[in-house]
Amino acid sequence: MAGLDPRAVLRERPSIGLIVGLVVAGICALVSFSFDIINGEPVQFFIALGLAVAPVPLLLAGVLALDRMEPEPRTNLIFAFAWGAGIAVLLAGVLNSLNLVYVAHQLGDATSARNLVATFGAPPVEETAKGLVLLGLLWFRRQELDGPTDGIIYASMVGLGFAMSENVSYYLAALEENGAQGLAATLVLRAVLSPFAHPLFTSLIGIAVAYAAQRGGAVGVVVIVIGWIGAMVLHGLWNGFATFAGLGGLAIAYLLLMILLIVELIVIFRDRRRIVGLIHHYLPPYERNGLINQADIFMLSSLRRRRQARVWAKAHGGRAGARAMIDYQVASTELGLLHARAARGGVDEETFRAQQRALADLMAYARLSFPLPERHQANAARGVPPPGYAPGAPPPGRRPGGGSAVPPWYGQAPGPSQGPAQGPAQGPTRGPSQGGPGPGAEPGAGPGDPRR
Repeated sequence: MAGLDPRAVLRERPSIGLIVGLVVAGICALVSFSFDIINGEPVQFFIALGLAVAPVPLLLAGVLALDRMEPEPRTNLIFAFAWGAGIAVLLAGVLNSLNLVYVAHQLGDATSARNLVATFGAPPVEETAKGLVLLGLLWFRRQELDGPTDGIIYASMVGLGFAMSENVSYYLAALEENGAQGLAATLVLRAVLSPFAHPLFTSLIGIAVAYAAQRGGAVGVVVIVIGWIGAMVLHGLWNGFATFAGLGGLAIAYLLLMILLIVELIVIFRDRRRIVGLIHHYLPPYERNGLINQADIFMLSSLRRRRQARVWAKAHGGRAGARAMIDYQVASTELGLLHARAARGGVDEETFRAQQRALADLMAYARLSFPLPERHQANAARGVPPPGYAPGAPPPGRRPGGGSAVPPWYGQAPGPSQGPAQGPAQGPTRGPSQGGPGPGAEPGAGPGDPRR
């Protein structure tokens, strides 16, 4: 089966706005780098550029590792990174330079002016330049902001892009002023000790924007303002301690960053539990359609079991089997989030039905490509997962928490026009328009509930 992205079903091609935005970001990055080339030797510039780019793949991997439960669209992530690396850096660089010229003229002391601008001028400018793309996501891609994790991921992407381009200037200045020794010290400080500083600053805006995407109204605006101020204050504290308080101040600032990092990791893990709760809450009615069963829900409830299911699929079906499993896992998670979005009024009925059908169709298509060995098909038809698929899953007819049995229609044979179901789940592979629950429906209370 060719790999399918559930989001590609809904948005098949990059929008014109995205393409234009990437072009503009690329031009801005080239302009910003041209200033660095003009201010230094070309050889030194390429040394600084190489050092700035080198850790980026590892840092991106660290951020994306937090986004495995409900991966964000690649195009959005790329645009956020490009915005930080191009538009935000150029905008901040120009404004910071103008501020520095003005303050230096007023004070008559270039060093004092540089320290003051770094502490009080740069944080508002840089956080605003980075935060604008998050406001754009709120305005144009609100449906992608399903929780605080999404806000953190997008903020981290724009922060990493910004830090990469900014580091070129810092490395180049250190190399010109203090030679290899100064470059090494700056490299350790920025690439080793604080590579996630900019992502952590901007993540406060990201969390606030994600909250506003779900709540809206005046409360959402107030939360965004609070998050924005928090990002600027934290950024200012970091710059101020590093500038005026020496190594001791830098240690305090570093401790603040580590505390924020730990808090955000806790937020992300709690958000994963929330998403798992949505899967348990909204997906059981789809058992009637043959799209899911209790073993599948058990498998979807942890990253470890999801990974184990992908290993099982790859072992029996190669890369195509693993791709089908990934499609199924992502589409199932998106379906639960779609119901939650509808329950809070974030999507209209028509849009909900279209997206519900697209995701359910992809789930059904992925199920048909599950590499189920023939000897396990009979048990799978009764809802028993094959060996290695979901070890520890509850037996058919029981909920994971020891609750009530599944509805009486569970385990029905597929109708003559529906074709046989394949894979660990059993039953017809009909789309939701033929019986799926409506927006915000409670489990067992959708149109497919036999009690209705």
